[in-house]
Amino acid sequence: MNCAIIILLFAVLNVIVLAMYGIDKYKAIKGKWRTPEKTLIGAGAIAPWGAIIGMNLFNHKTRKAKFKVVYLFAVIHIAIIIYLYYGL
Repeated sequence: MNCAIIILLFAVLNVIVLAMYGIDKYKAIKGKWRTPEKTLIGAGAIAPWGAIIGMNLFNHKTRKAKFKVVYLFAVIHIAIIIYLYYGL
């Protein structure tokens, strides 16, 4: 698969996850049905940058300890990118 396509796909996924966090924050404010936490964490495993930006931009789930794992997912993604780039 072309590298540009992979980067584009990754960017789109991160934007979707960012939107998920924003929508869930909106629903929290309005008292509506919410996205399950395990879904948000799972989405953060796939696209951690969108999750981290969403958490901080919307001040959403930043105090919950279990959401700190999203930062670990970001480190894992960086390690995978370095591995794939340098072929270690």
